[in-house]
Amino acid sequence: QVQLVESGGGLVQPGGSLRLSCAASGSIFSINAMGWYRQGPGKQRELVARITSGGSTDYADSVKGRFTISRDNAKNTVYLQMNSLKPEDTAVYYCNADCVSVVSGSLRRDNYWGQGTQVTVSS
Repeated sequence: QVQLVESGGGLVQPGGSLRLSCAASGSIFSINAMGWYRQGPGKQRELVARITSGGSTDYADSVKGRFTISRDNAKNTVYLQMNSLKPEDTAVYYCNADCVSVVSGSLRRDNYWGQGTQVTVSS
């Protein structure tokens, strides 16, 4: 099994910055893509940003130029640097990882989610 633990959420004023972190642990053999999703009040969960094991990135149009995703493969950790935050960025942010883990001596590929961290942008 693989666990994802997020940190770094909180309350910030419009125009401010936050950095989210998500660390994966467990019987990890390899991690493919990692990403951040968010779900605002009354909205569906949406992709914010994604990064492959090779470092290729993809962003939602609404965050391009303001958010930056990165990862430290040695630490199995993905980060989301969020700048110029807006009230509409308020949401629960979820980490996601496409992992290959060792289960009973065999390799198994699964998709994992973190528990979510609240980001509130308000004056």
